[in-house]
Amino acid sequence: MLLAIDIGNTDTTLGVFDGEELQATWHTATVIHRTADEYAVLLFNLLANQGLKAHDIKGVALCSVVPPLIVTYEVLFQRYFSISPLLVGSGVKTGVRIRMDNPREVGTDRIVDAAAAHHLYSGPLIIVDLGTATTFDTISEEGDYLGGAISPGIVTAAEAMFSRAAMLPRVELARPIRAIGTNTISAMQSGIIFGYVGLVEGMVARLQKELGKKAKVIATGGYAELIAKETKVIDAVRPDLALIGLKLIYQINKA
Repeated sequence: MLLAIDIGNTDTTLGVFDGEELQATWHTATVIHRTADEYAVLLFNLLANQGLKAHDIKGVALCSVVPPLIVTYEVLFQRYFSISPLLVGSGVKTGVRIRMDNPREVGTDRIVDAAAAHHLYSGPLIIVDLGTATTFDTISEEGDYLGGAISPGIVTAAEAMFSRAAMLPRVELARPIRAIGTNTISAMQSGIIFGYVGLVEGMVARLQKELGKKAKVIATGGYAELIAKETKVIDAVRPDLALIGLKLIYQINKA
């Protein structure tokens, strides 16, 4: 079995593949100061909950946008699994040609998403990842990574508003009944949720125009479902996109 791990700034997504089938997935908080031993206890408990044991894991594919945790996870897998994880980064074959001015600047999470999206869907693509940051990535028909855009994520923007506006309370990031809020909470929910729907629709329209042809729009990330329900520009929601990309890259490099 293959364990795929996508370490994000806020959340870490883990998944176990048995061949091509994704058997189990988990979402945990990304904690920089947690030790390898602490992560091992957490991982053993997650595996046991699915009836799995450490010796069931024969390979590990890992991508991280949090550099301090890379060594932590490498120690974890070497110490408890006797495995050297495949770390997506420089020197690793991904199957994705990067057409950016400086390819080294592109986050490995975005390349992993691109690999999966090109494998799953045909034609040019736009990937909208709604996480700590909201990113927009464009992929050519040939699977090349062309570039994209980065904006603050929903939670990131909301937290900035909560912390800087003393009179505004923290609110649940839930869909409001209508756009015209009749109290402070519903007005904030409208501005946050429908505001981000507008952001997605506006950016997708601009990217489609620059691509010069109709691109399929794939949404992923923690808030993908919430935003996708409010717009027609998103064609598919794939919360497992990064895990599938990690599996594909692992297979390319172990072939």
